[in-house]
Amino acid sequence: MKKISTIFTGVLLLLGATLCSANTPDKNQNIQIFSVDNAKGAISAKSVEKAFNESGLVVDVNNNMNSIFEKRYNHIHHKNYNLAIFHNDALILKLAKKYPTIGLITPLSMSIYSNDAQNSINISTLSLAGMSRITNIPVTDPDLIAYAKLVDTALHKALPNGKYLTVNHNIKPMDRPLTTEFTTQLEVEEDSTYKEAKEGFEEEFEGELGPVGFLIPKSYKLQETLFEKNGLNDYDFFDTYSIIRFNAIYPVSKEHPDAGAYAPFSLLIYKKKGEDNVHIIYPSIDNWISDLDITDKETIKAVEETQNKIKNILSELTE
Repeated sequence: MKKISTIFTGVLLLLGATLCSANTPDKNQNIQIFSVDNAKGAISAKSVEKAFNESGLVVDVNNNMNSIFEKRYNHIHHKNYNLAIFHNDALILKLAKKYPTIGLITPLSMSIYSNDAQNSINISTLSLAGMSRITNIPVTDPDLIAYAKLVDTALHKALPNGKYLTVNHNIKPMDRPLTTEFTTQLEVEEDSTYKEAKEGFEEEFEGELGPVGFLIPKSYKLQETLFEKNGLNDYDFFDTYSIIRFNAIYPVSKEHPDAGAYAPFSLLIYKKKGEDNVHIIYPSIDNWISDLDITDKETIKAVEETQNKIKNILSELTE
């Protein structure tokens, strides 16, 4: 495989942390946290999942992270902590016709959490601004607006009488790329097909992730399962991966449980018809440092290590 290019840089904006409540999300915030009193314990991660499904957002994975953290680290940070991923086929289809970068938030992610100090239950997701920022889809795009509104509807159904906790950003320019991007060309061997070459590449990629601590809760072959069936034939393939590394999210979530808006993160691999290049893109993990205003040195180290590990894997595979 021939590496055509590696990492592109983007300009960052980002996020810090004083909270107050509001009925609607702040249009300037990248992360939104929706919260409601849950002293009676009537609301759970499972009831949130049900409300999202009933609102038109399919929840594909909803993991109790405390169970995982207890086994791996013998300690938990919060009374309840779930990470979930979700999507909406119809809006993904509409957006993919215009912007392949919708794959960078396919699936979307959220954290559902509570702690002993408060009676509230909280859900953290990307806002419209955050969805636009990661994908570079205009914040005025009607289909992206519809996606954000669908998330808002689901949040209100999941947490009746809930309020948004507005985060006050400390916006500062950063020298890190917003996304990490590669382009490559797949070599199709004699008596083989392009699809087989792509599958071989992805198998090798998946095989490299496990030994360095990454897991793939879910993957999506959207060209095969969604696009072809609905008349979108712009791509030879369009695959996305939901990826997580516990050694990053565990320390980050201690002080920043809302990191679930970013984790698991989505990695996109696609090729347009008539083009030679395969594009591989994911949101740069080290952006969490500025987005979440992380200051703990060991936590920063874990985040940067995670970014470097996956970047190095892809650098080697696309050489």
